Amino acid sequence: MSATAENPPGRTAGAAGTATATAPAPSAATASAVEMRVRARVISDDPLYRAIPVALRFTAAEPLAVRVVFPAELSPEDTDNEWVFPRALLEAGLLAPTGTGDVRVWPCGRVQAVVEFHSPEGVAVIQFDIAALRRFVRRTYAVTATR
Repeated sequence: MSATAENPPGRTAGAAGTATATAPAPSAATASAVEMRVRARVISDDPLYRAIPVALRFTAAEPLAVRVVFPAELSPEDTDNEWVFPRALLEAGLLAPTGTGDVRVWPCGRVQAVVEFHSPEGVAVIQFDIAALRRFVRRTYAVTATR
């Protein structure tokens, strides 16, 4: 998967398909990093949604970037799919639709947010609990403020 100009340098890969997120799982934070596990939902035309575990990651070494990591089970290569994109894109997308490249984010009502990932292999649409994404963004700022 290739990154667009809006994505900071780093490995960018994606899963073809659609997803959505629900309740957050426990998170870990160190002095220079944040990792938060959440449940997401894959959005597709299948009437039964599929919940998947997703890792949200941030490190103070890359203060402008966030990482969203999907489990290997969603990849044809059977490897984790990691997307790297600007933290500002995620933050802005919680308030209004944003993004024009490989990653697009928008609020979906008051409690959900959608993140859409575009790759040559296809499009993945993931729905997250907006409170979990806001909590993650807030924690990333707490990490950068303590440095």
